[in-house]
Amino acid sequence: MERKVYLDSASTTYVNSEVLQEMMPMFNANFANPSSLHFYGRNASDKVDTARIKIAKAINAKPSEIYFTSGGTEANNWAIRGLAYANKSKGNHIITSKIEHHSVLDSCKQLEKEGFKVTYLDVDETGLVKLADLMHYLTDDTILVSIMAANNEVGTIQHLKALARTCKEKEGVIFHTDCVQAFSHIHLDVEELGIDALTISAHKIYGPKGAGALYVKKGIKIDNLIFGGNQERSKRGGTLNVPAIVGFGKAVEIATRDMHAVHTKLKMLRDYLQAEIMQKIPGVKFNGHIAQRLPHILNVSFECIEGESILTMLDMEGICVSTGSACTSGALEPSHVLQAMGVSHELSNGTIRFSLSKAINKEDIDYTVEKLVKIVERLREISPLMLKGGKK
Repeated sequence: MERKVYLDSASTTYVNSEVLQEMMPMFNANFANPSSLHFYGRNASDKVDTARIKIAKAINAKPSEIYFTSGGTEANNWAIRGLAYANKSKGNHIITSKIEHHSVLDSCKQLEKEGFKVTYLDVDETGLVKLADLMHYLTDDTILVSIMAANNEVGTIQHLKALARTCKEKEGVIFHTDCVQAFSHIHLDVEELGIDALTISAHKIYGPKGAGALYVKKGIKIDNLIFGGNQERSKRGGTLNVPAIVGFGKAVEIATRDMHAVHTKLKMLRDYLQAEIMQKIPGVKFNGHIAQRLPHILNVSFECIEGESILTMLDMEGICVSTGSACTSGALEPSHVLQAMGVSHELSNGTIRFSLSKAINKEDIDYTVEKLVKIVERLREISPLMLKGGKK
């Protein structure tokens, strides 16, 4: 390998050195259980409270509205199931979109087995939910709408404020949004946007794995998902992962502080990567909204070749990418996101997601494109989908 280039930050990021430094004392010097009443326990509890305050401040929430979880998947499960069951006296109808993370989709599918009704909204070819569709499917029985802030595969950013406002026009409809991929890349103010519940995770923002959070607006009823203790104001049992939570808080602090500078850099590099691919490789399709998208994600379909083959050959050159979301990368089925956007089965199978971190530079992009051009040419030469002359 001439060099190593990590372009899979939508799957997970590295832990920032400042974050790691903040976490280290919590493994030994400040190791206590934050539920303990003695001095050590109170000290650990104070550290957790500090992290909670940082996270609440970042989204303009109250600290008492932040509940720590083991990550985004647990937080999404809790939001969907907890909000549905706590508010089923009003109705049993839930609305979500076809491009949500599987932690939302699978939770909804399970609720359908338990008697709830779920509407899965279509998206347009750019990945946007149509406001008219949401308005059409809202009924007096609707209790929950869950639409992600930005998609983890193609990066398209939804019109959160308009979606939330539409839900508020129907009394008793709760609006939840999965912000795991969007957090730190777009401005999130739960009061300004009208959000009732929101999911975030540490390991997407240069924090540790094993820490997530669910924001639940004061006054919104939610049932417990995990029982067995009085932690998190008796809403989520289990000893808190103090080192990860402390790291989470620091990661949020840094992400908020550096958001503009990081956004500017990532957008410039992503646009450069897109322009280089467009200029040097024929037969490609870029998926997602052309403008309304996250700055670090570029989703590209390559005609007549398989994404898995591209990934494997890039990996041999020291370049790490994904064929879709990390949670489904082992599946043989085409991306459910691309299918919902109307991308053909063939193109879906030839798709690569490049997701940049703030450690990436222009030289990394140049190296990636140099290797990618050769790999695509080589694969197309042996592709059964190609005819002589390089055409289908």
